[in-house]
Order: sequence, then C-alpha cells, then structure tokens
Amino acid sequence: MSISTQAKPAFMVRDIPIANPLVLAPMEDVSNLAFRLICKRTANPGLMFTEFVSAMAIHYNAKKTLKKMKIHPDERPLGIQIFGGDPEIMAETAKVSEEMGADIVDINMGCWVPKVCRTGSGAALLKDPDHAERIVKSVVNAVKVPVTVKVRAGWDYSLFAAPELAKRFQGAGAQMLTLHARFAKQGFEGQADWELITKLRDVLTIPLIGNGDVKTPEDAIRMKSETGCDGVMVGRAAISNPWALARIQAGLTGQPIPAEPTLDQRIETALEHARLMIAHECEADSFEEAQTLAHFAEQEPRAIRALRGQLPLYIKAAPGSSVVRGKLSGVSTYNELESLLRDFQNSQHGEQI
Repeated sequence: MSISTQAKPAFMVRDIPIANPLVLAPMEDVSNLAFRLICKRTANPGLMFTEFVSAMAIHYNAKKTLKKMKIHPDERPLGIQIFGGDPEIMAETAKVSEEMGADIVDINMGCWVPKVCRTGSGAALLKDPDHAERIVKSVVNAVKVPVTVKVRAGWDYSLFAAPELAKRFQGAGAQMLTLHARFAKQGFEGQADWELITKLRDVLTIPLIGNGDVKTPEDAIRMKSETGCDGVMVGRAAISNPWALARIQAGLTGQPIPAEPTLDQRIETALEHARLMIAHECEADSFEEAQTLAHFAEQEPRAIRALRGQLPLYIKAAPGSSVVRGKLSGVSTYNELESLLRDFQNSQHGEQI
C-alpha cells in the first residue's frame, strides 16, 4: 500500500521546500538534538521540530533552555517550537530562535499539560482566540523566517475551535498549521478524530499537517488520503524506534518498506544515541571531543539519565530483555551502558527481533 512518489517537494512552508510529507513531532524530553539526528539519519523526515522552548525561560537567559535550541546542519529544515502567553516575550524568543538558526518558528498551542496551561500558554490559548491571534501577529512581525502554529481541536468537546483559529492565524501570517486531532482535555486519551483534520483542510490555503495516532505506513497513507493534509506528523511511535519513521516515510513516498531492524542494529543505534546525547550535553561536536573536556565527568551521567526512559525501548521486543531493561535504569556512564548492552547482545548471538 503506497502513494505515488513525490517528484517535487511535498509542500512548501512559504519559501522552504519540504522534501517529503513526514514530519517529526516536537516532544518534550525526547526531541533533543541527539534524537533528531538519529531520526534524520535513519528515516530522513521532511521536517523536524525541537522540544518546545519556554519563552519566559529564554527571557531570563536560562542556559538549559538555550541548549534546546542548538541546531546541527544535518537536520535542516528544522523548526524551533516556542510557547508562552505574552506576545512581546514570544516575539523576543522568536528573534532568539531566528538568531540560533531556526528555519521555522513554530508556536505551541497544543500542549495540554497543566503546568503549561496554568501560565496561559499552550492549549490554554485555545480559550482566548483574540489573545492567541495577537501572539501569532507579534511573532510573525518579529522574524523573517516563516512562522507556523500547532493546535489541538479545541479546549474541550463543547467547541471545535480549530477552524476559527486557523483562519485567524492564516490571516495573521502563519505559513503552516498542524492539528493534533484531539481536544486539549483529552490529553492522549481516546482516539484522534481525523475528520477534524478534513474539516480544517476546507478552510485553509496554507499547508496543513495532520497529527494523532499514526503508527504505521498504512496509518499515514490513510490519514493523508482521507483528510487531504499535506503532511503527516508522527510523535510517540518514533520514541526509540526511528525505523518506524523510516517505514512511514517509505509508505508516504511510494518506496519499498524497509525490514524491521535486527537486535544488532537496535543496540548500535542505542549506543549512538547515547554518544550523541553526551556530546550534546557537553556542547561538543563529537563524543570523542566530549571525553576530553573538563566537565565530561559531570555531564556524562546527566546525559545518560536523560535517556533512561528511551534506551530500554530499543531492546524491548527482544527475548529475555526484561532483566537488562531493568538494569539500564541504574547505569550512569557510557561504559556501563555499552558493557550491559554488549553482554546482552553476545548472549543473543545477534538474533533478529
């Protein structure tokens, strides 16, 4: 099952060509530089986004948040996603994003997490269309790069707010809109209603990206066919599984669907992910360079701890992996990680998952 191969860009975000319809979602504590590079090298999404960046944190020059905005040349085109409730501070953060090299600035109006919404940010903006529109205008006027917006269908089931908001945002200068086809009150519960994407398609002339419950090539092809969206955003299905992205990308572009990875491939990718994450935390160009830095001993365990939720997923389907996955939560250095995974690999004799 596939659609015809794209002979030209899948779509344009103003003047930026997006080579294929696969879009990697921004995911907090997941979509860091290391993860994005793994995904780009394995699946080559047409467009990717950073973790969301707090405008207020950037306003106060928070070093940890600034690190989220670091961009590698190999991952372009890349959007930096920002969130906040103050138009002026959002504009200020958009300028910083542009200075950091963002190809696109994306405004988060979809995050439903209470600690974000309590600040009047994320999906809370869906309850105040006038204020949401002011934020989009402020950001558009602040930068030269294209501005895009990601939204939920609305705050709750009482109002499908996305069509009105989408028209306002398009009028304010937004160059693309992404719809996660759930209401904010749902979180990730229930099933995404793709019909909402179809309804939004009818009111927009800018590119529309569909998001929600895409796990397989067949899901992606069906979403694109049924809704008329220009691109398909994938999030949770990609965590520690860039091969799922590769399969989806192949389906969307009419290419042969790649085989599932072997255990060896999964382990090598997990180790590469860890090396990239350590380099990122050390602000080095490579793992080898990171090892020479004075702060390596401090940053190495921080990087490994940041991956504790992801590394076990690389080997989740392997027979006998449950004990190893439990031990992975206790490692704090790359050498410990590599030793544990190599021992497991040797015990499995490179058996395919």
